[in-house]
Amino acid sequence: MALRAEAEAVLSALAGPGARLREDQWQAVAALVADRRRALVVQRTGWGKSAVYFAASALLRARGAGPTLIVSPLLALMRNQIAAAERAGLRAATINSANLTEWSQVEERIRLGTVDLLLISPERLNNPEFRDNVLEKLAAETGLLVVDEAHCISDWGHDFRPDYRRLRTLIAHLPPGLPVLATTATANARVTADVAEQLGTGLDFVGAPGGAHAEAAREAAGHRRGAAPLILRGPLDRESLCLSVIRPSGGAQSGSAHRLAWLADHLGQLPGSGIVYTLTVAAAEESALFLRERGYPAAAYSGRTDDAQRREAEEDLLGNRIKALVATSALGMGFDKPDLGFVVHLGAPSSPIAYYQQVGRAGRGVARAEAILLPGPEDQAIWRYFASLAFPPRAVVEQVLALLGQSPKPLSTMAIEPRVELRRSRLELLLKILDADGAVRRVSGGWTATGAPWTYDEERYARIAAAREQEQRAMLDYAATSGCRMEFLRRQLDDPYAEPCGRCDNCTGLRLSADASAAAVAAADAHSHRAGVPIEPRRQWPTGMPSVGVDLRGKIPPQEQHATGRAVARLTDLGWGSLLRELLDAAAPDRPVPDRLVAGVVEVLREWSSSGDPAERWSGAGRPVGLVAIASRRRPLLVGSLAERIAEIGRLPLLGTVARVADGPPGGGANSAWRLRSVYDAFRVDADLTDRLARAGGPVLLVDDLADSGWTLAVTARLLLRAGAPAVLPFTLASAG
Repeated sequence: MALRAEAEAVLSALAGPGARLREDQWQAVAALVADRRRALVVQRTGWGKSAVYFAASALLRARGAGPTLIVSPLLALMRNQIAAAERAGLRAATINSANLTEWSQVEERIRLGTVDLLLISPERLNNPEFRDNVLEKLAAETGLLVVDEAHCISDWGHDFRPDYRRLRTLIAHLPPGLPVLATTATANARVTADVAEQLGTGLDFVGAPGGAHAEAAREAAGHRRGAAPLILRGPLDRESLCLSVIRPSGGAQSGSAHRLAWLADHLGQLPGSGIVYTLTVAAAEESALFLRERGYPAAAYSGRTDDAQRREAEEDLLGNRIKALVATSALGMGFDKPDLGFVVHLGAPSSPIAYYQQVGRAGRGVARAEAILLPGPEDQAIWRYFASLAFPPRAVVEQVLALLGQSPKPLSTMAIEPRVELRRSRLELLLKILDADGAVRRVSGGWTATGAPWTYDEERYARIAAAREQEQRAMLDYAATSGCRMEFLRRQLDDPYAEPCGRCDNCTGLRLSADASAAAVAAADAHSHRAGVPIEPRRQWPTGMPSVGVDLRGKIPPQEQHATGRAVARLTDLGWGSLLRELLDAAAPDRPVPDRLVAGVVEVLREWSSSGDPAERWSGAGRPVGLVAIASRRRPLLVGSLAERIAEIGRLPLLGTVARVADGPPGGGANSAWRLRSVYDAFRVDADLTDRLARAGGPVLLVDDLADSGWTLAVTARLLLRAGAPAVLPFTLASAG
């Protein structure tokens, strides 16, 4: 029992005097330290998974083992873990994208052996310099490998990250008998089996795996009892969480204004401070601003927030200096605030498992915490958008492999991009997956093909897509269920111990009021329908355009750029966004601009023309003397009526239309280079319009329905400028970003 006493001394330093290891925590520590086994721990948020690897690290280091390597997915999680490690007496360091200037110092400390615990992001595993100069030595000398949030290794999991799959290669090169610990709170039986297989752990459950997927999971993983290490799986109830679903009294069609109004009316009644989750960056920023306007200290947090602002927001929430941190899923796994009093969702995540993970931020150290879902009518459209970013089709993957196979030198992502019909984010994801599968390799200068055989597993990708659709249906069922909500979530996670919680709104029959005051609804509606989003000019041609037959490169001359334009709103915005998404949906019929949207148009034009700073009026270009529309293939009635209404309201002559003379090559919906290629030769300014531009003799307003990539506006504005317009001011109904 001396080993257990030693482990509990570490726990006391970490969690306070008198802290004791749970029996299953001790089982995991003993397996890692005494038996040098591999273990997979699937336990609820707040159970104490980090205590296992901190205690094991301290004990292994005391016995002469090398440093612990922790693979951790989020910067917020890393910062929490470093602070906790130091409390446990461990010298911790991290290498990640936010501390570039410290990498060399950390690497030197690793070489000197003065790091007990190193945290890295999964992406770091394939950074060529780190992989070639640091990782090999670290893998040979490490005493314990920890894979935190291990569901990320499974493409069946709710937050699959291809970089995590590189761990399989790392584990294969570890010395025999080196302990490995994988931890997660959000894995059903299928994900558990997949993680076990990815990590080379097999299956040997302590606690029944349970669930409808259990038998298939065992078969999929090739269950090997006896040779397999330990899997600890416990009950996933969160005794402090009280789950509720609220549909504001305005009804399903009341939209974001009623949800924002409800939040503003009721936020002060929620315990302590907490997190408000949104599905999009725009919603997070708008909601945080509205709460501040209603008198609440609140901050926004998303993938667009820079690191310094993220740190400040996290510290403000930890210190209870703000009532709410309004965040996207960028604030997720591992954020540790024991007294977090509530989690509110303005819009539903696409998976009950993701929802369980996010609400698990609350109530770790308090007796009661509220978890409230306010679903929105736009949720499913947002889910469909993110689902559209799934694995690319076979022909595109083969095209990428062929490009790399035929190239005599490594190709950068930017060099590949103009030659394939993929947005950069999807191309980067594809390259990471191919890299993890061994078909390509990231090297200094870009990517190369390895020549290793690779098969497009169409059947697997189809099964994953079907599983995602099933999760979306389950999320709708969660919102609609009359049964216990916690039991519903636990069954989605194949928790064999799932039972009614006795705390949620359905179990107790006690429901939070769905009412919102008329004043708050009016304020939220006005806030949501504030109009005006800048449209910045394109300033540089995409890399590699000559390779696709367009002789453009480098910077766009200032005299060929349009001025900063305006859109009424973003498609993702809370207020106008709903109407714009409906109006511009691919399946929507072409129709004249609605009168209620014209009100937003008028508001934007008024603000644009009467800014307090004269240099900002009409973006400094001067008042437009005429208006030009862009010929539209899909929505000629919409764009034509918009131009006519603006001309009428602004008393501007409608000078004509930039004619569409060709549809351009296919692929206009892909990356920036392909979008430019599809519109570069598609438009023409005819002689009549050129004459009218000369007679007008001043700036022109260029009207279209949507600013998406920006290349249609850039190309047509360039044509107008070359035809004699002194300045071009784009105006659209919507902006995509």
